[in-house]
Amino acid sequence: MARRRKDDQPLEPDFVENIVDITVEDEMQTAFLEYAYSVIYSRALPDARDGLKPVQRRILFSMDELGLRPDRNHVKCSRVVGEVMGKYHPHGDTAIYDALVRMAQPWTMRLPLVDGHGNFGSLDQGPAASRYTEARPAPAALLMTASLDENTVDFVPNYDESEQQPAVLPAAFPNLLVNGASGIAVGMATNMPPHNLVEVIGAARHLITNPDCSLDDLMKFVPGPDLPMGGQIVGLEGIRDAYLTGRGSFRTRATVRVENVTPRKKGLVVTELPYLVGPEKVIEKIKDLHQGKKIQGISDVKDLSDRNKGLELVIEIKNGFNPDAVLEQLYKLTPMEESFGINNVALVDGQPRALGLKELLKVYVDFRIDVVRRRTEFRLAKKKDRLHLVEGLLIAILDIDEVIQVIRTSDDSAAARARLMQVFDLSEAQANYILDLQLRRLTKFSRIELEQEADELRKAIEELEAILGDEKVLNKLVSTELADVAKAHGTPRRTVLLESSGAPKQTATPLEVTDDPCWVLLSSSGLLARTTTADPLSDSGSRRNHDAIVGAVRTTVRGDFGVVTSSGRVTRLTALDLPTLVATNEAPALSGGAPLAAFVDLPAGEKVLTLISLDASAPPLAIGTANGVVKRVTTEYPNRDSFEVITLKDGDEVVGAAQPASDTAELTFVTSAAMLLHFPASGVRPQGRTGGGVAGIKLGAGAKAIWFGAVESADAVLVTVADSSGALPGTGGGSIKVTEFAAYPGKGRATGGVRCQRFLRGEDELVFAWAGRAPRAATGAGVAVDLPDADTRRDGSGVPLTGNLAAIAGSVADTATEPSDD
Repeated sequence: MARRRKDDQPLEPDFVENIVDITVEDEMQTAFLEYAYSVIYSRALPDARDGLKPVQRRILFSMDELGLRPDRNHVKCSRVVGEVMGKYHPHGDTAIYDALVRMAQPWTMRLPLVDGHGNFGSLDQGPAASRYTEARPAPAALLMTASLDENTVDFVPNYDESEQQPAVLPAAFPNLLVNGASGIAVGMATNMPPHNLVEVIGAARHLITNPDCSLDDLMKFVPGPDLPMGGQIVGLEGIRDAYLTGRGSFRTRATVRVENVTPRKKGLVVTELPYLVGPEKVIEKIKDLHQGKKIQGISDVKDLSDRNKGLELVIEIKNGFNPDAVLEQLYKLTPMEESFGINNVALVDGQPRALGLKELLKVYVDFRIDVVRRRTEFRLAKKKDRLHLVEGLLIAILDIDEVIQVIRTSDDSAAARARLMQVFDLSEAQANYILDLQLRRLTKFSRIELEQEADELRKAIEELEAILGDEKVLNKLVSTELADVAKAHGTPRRTVLLESSGAPKQTATPLEVTDDPCWVLLSSSGLLARTTTADPLSDSGSRRNHDAIVGAVRTTVRGDFGVVTSSGRVTRLTALDLPTLVATNEAPALSGGAPLAAFVDLPAGEKVLTLISLDASAPPLAIGTANGVVKRVTTEYPNRDSFEVITLKDGDEVVGAAQPASDTAELTFVTSAAMLLHFPASGVRPQGRTGGGVAGIKLGAGAKAIWFGAVESADAVLVTVADSSGALPGTGGGSIKVTEFAAYPGKGRATGGVRCQRFLRGEDELVFAWAGRAPRAATGAGVAVDLPDADTRRDGSGVPLTGNLAAIAGSVADTATEPSDD
């Protein structure tokens, strides 16, 4: 009822009622659709272009706005969360912090975007509160926000239209495929596994060059996911389905080796677990199964993981039980084998779509090309604007007296501007720039600088216009920038791909391969790979300095080769199991190789020496031991996974192995007492595998052989390093010497040899030696080490060694082993 005045007259109503009748069904439907769309678009699903959900994008953008960088100090996570929540993300701080933490966890992201400092949790425990942790952008985050201020993407208002935020980040790498994504929306969800950056960029570059390529062509580069913590993927059929349709599944399996945990008891040592599975979850499940008597044969489970050696879960097996049988039960009943369902749902033009591998790459490639085009247009406009001002300034400097006269006789700045524009035919921007001119710019040198700047601007404008004028040039620029990202941030594959039968799957070939010739290469940093060409060994190309090839063997894609270890053991491997290096016009680089540990189980103290051919037509294998024993092994190798090629005495070990191509090759020993002996290979008669060898070099008291090999090149050199026997391993120091190998005369087998280096004060033994052609030195981490010039004195002293020399390899052709043509 309307209100009344004191005189009982009705007042005008303060408002007009407007009640709309609507059914509950219609209201629920409308509200639910709005809510569903909001969750899908604004919270749960990533954008296919930059691979980020809105909260992740806003976190990276806020960090960029705060001026945080990888080379600056960390800031409190609470500060970042508050900035995001106050300006861009109208949701709770818990959701924002959870997203920030996920981007900092190396076991979640294949390429983390946030560098966390403090307790960011583990696979089994959550992180500390945001007030206790700190963060800053990781180097990869700069790739996501690079060129953000160059009109590369559109900006949209924030939730209250008080700020502007990017609708998508420029994303210099395919983040969605590299880091994966997971999220539950309304009526749909996404679950995408991480992939290897180098492989994904290789596929993207191939798609740029060949837009009509098939899925099989792309799977040569991206054979499957690459999980952050390694492990194994079993069954590749579901992966191909996911790459084709956007939906599929695969099984992830822990990496386990069987070894002696005590002198009388074997155990299962778990070094890698399935994606996002923690050791505590596995231990708890094993204990429950053991108490319920659903699994037998396990006596104890220990978690020996630490920061230095990483994950190490030891499962002790009772005597009388087969470790392999127990392992199969663990795979079946525990989280040591998990299923991962792929559901590649992402936003494309604001709409959720299920995308296959080619569609995901195409969306990104098209977006990146547009980003680079817009960036080029922005830079071109900036260069033209600057050139316009410089040309106006040059006009003013050439006739500066008249310019000054015009300005002095003008009533005000507006009049001066108008007269300058009229007299010198300048634009308004040029006239304003001249009016702001400082007197110190009127020197002769400033004029020269301006002319030089104008020339540089014209050249830059010409280059930018060439990019915009030719689509091929633009595509090549995008491809080159992607290659630079892969080179700077790429890491070797961590996850081993296995067929359903359990056989390892190569990382860069289609499921069906032909038995083509190839080479298997082993680098000094322990990476193993095979090539896609029958002859990659030309040294005319330029290899990366850190790729010192210590072993190379010729075989076929489905052929076998051997890995020789210091215990005199040979492990048989198949080339098909190895990652493939795509052939280029350069010699091979092993940055895309896989670690040896993924293929060979090595007990403590045992190390890999080289690769050999197991073909019956290959030359006999020559072996030298620390006690000075030499042996040539007949080529009748058994068809077993592992076998011995020499019977060693207690305390002895193999220090070198080689397959010299001819009997005229010089078998060479170098001892810790700085003695060198070389003699023809024909002087050693081949023996069977069980033979113990013959005397190779006569050792002095307390001395041992530290290197053995076969030298076949006339221009070979000897590299030796002397140091104190009391020096700690890996500390560097000592002296190094390089000498022509021809300076050392040959002696008879079983003699003492000749001196090869004189010790300086504080030195009492050789700690490293190598002989061959074209030496390439590296540290244990694969960093190149420069060698000194050759010394003409065969027994002279060395020069100081800087750095930690761990390995030397020569010409790839000298390192190579291939079957005989006979």
